[in-house]
Amino acid sequence: MKLLLTSAGIKNDSIRHALVDLLGKPIVEANALCIPTAGYGHPMGSPGGAWRFITGQASTPMCELGWKSLGVLELTALPSIGADRWIPWVREADVLLVNGGDALYLCHWMQRSGLADLLPELPETVWVGLSAGSMVMAPRIGEDFVGWKPPTGGDRTLGLVDFAIFPHLDHPSLPENTMADAERWAAGMDVPAYAIDDQTAIQVVDDVVEVVSEGHWKRFVP
Repeated sequence: MKLLLTSAGIKNDSIRHALVDLLGKPIVEANALCIPTAGYGHPMGSPGGAWRFITGQASTPMCELGWKSLGVLELTALPSIGADRWIPWVREADVLLVNGGDALYLCHWMQRSGLADLLPELPETVWVGLSAGSMVMAPRIGEDFVGWKPPTGGDRTLGLVDFAIFPHLDHPSLPENTMADAERWAAGMDVPAYAIDDQTAIQVVDDVVEVVSEGHWKRFVP
């Protein structure tokens, strides 16, 4: 897959240009599926939060960008309907828009639904992650971000990239997300890590990593 791992969606022109480059076409010509699942696993998640994400009423631009088509892919429903129904929906999409929330909950349902196994077969599909939707691609998220606890325990996620992500750096509503907090978190990680603010995204194509930012960020090496 082509990855655009954001802290808070398509927040500025630089991230938007990166998205269009990854799509290889204008947004108005691209078919999107949005995945709200992670929001349900977070203590602050709610049905209203999922609705705001899907309808573009949140402050994290994703679904409201003017897609040619937009559908909802709820991962918790997929095991009950069969892969022969939902896999064609995913294959036909140009982009998957993945909501924030709880990264471990999202990881669990990506694996249980079968979506995680399908991703390597989608080299041209763009994955746009929002917060937990980005963090889930890392090998692990760190104990600071463990909320919902998977049956196997731990903080391991998909490991489709070789670095971890600390989102919402210096967010005014998150006093626990300062650079000092990020440095402490990174010191406990055994992989490289990025702390990114809401004006920053990390683009990954063919294992080539590029930071796209109109804000601030920092890379940590263990």
